[in-house]
Amino acid sequence: MGQKILWDCHMHSSFSADSDAPMEEMIQTAADQGLTGICFTEHFDPDYPDTPENLDFSLNIPAYRQKLESLADAFKDQIQVNFGIELGLQPQLAESFSDLLKEVPFDFVIGSSHVVHGYDPYYPSYFEGRKESACYMEYFESILENIAAFDEMDVYGHIDYVVRYGPNQNRQYSYGRYKEILDEILRTLIRKNVGIELNTGGYHYGLGEPNPCVNIIRRYRELGGEIITIGADAHTPDKIGYAFDKAADVLRECGFSYYAVFKNRRPVFHKL
Repeated sequence: MGQKILWDCHMHSSFSADSDAPMEEMIQTAADQGLTGICFTEHFDPDYPDTPENLDFSLNIPAYRQKLESLADAFKDQIQVNFGIELGLQPQLAESFSDLLKEVPFDFVIGSSHVVHGYDPYYPSYFEGRKESACYMEYFESILENIAAFDEMDVYGHIDYVVRYGPNQNRQYSYGRYKEILDEILRTLIRKNVGIELNTGGYHYGLGEPNPCVNIIRRYRELGGEIITIGADAHTPDKIGYAFDKAADVLRECGFSYYAVFKNRRPVFHKL
């Protein structure tokens, strides 16, 4: 074993519509775990479809920033707290996201696909009456549409998020089945100098793999990808740093000796 992963760069608090966790509690838990730093990446998904729970994925960025800065200061002797955002990408939002990033000095920007042509695969309606493989393929095609419209994020989040929610999850899913389109996604990201993340959420969803799966991470490295961040996608304190020992092993297996942490939108590389 090499160095333990000491940064969790994907987490949510009650500023995100799908979390009730107080920010203080998330920070304290991370500090108690002995992490060096964390980055909050609150959800901002404008133009989000209606859901059974009527979730509102808008984000009060000034309030979020103010709270984070005051807590970062309060905890500064225990842990570093960075200011990030997870943008829910859709092509029609490209211009507004570009404007936002000119105005707000985030440390780290994740671009993620949550909504595919008006549907979030989190809800079963995305899969109703269709073959699972067609739903997965549409999801990956939408990633390419998103990158073509907007490429100002630092990393693309959980590239195979869709498999968390498929009727069979990842039982019939593999990198090999979707190799052609996944390679196109990875090559496009590398060309645009956008990294990927290893999101350990896949482990707490019972997939036995991170998102994206190990073979995608390996392929990203083979194609020359160097920027990879690590996050547990925690929405509750108990998920912070989840399965980070496995994540470190996966990265090493896939040929990485470093992981990235973004500060002021620039990657700082930490040895594994």
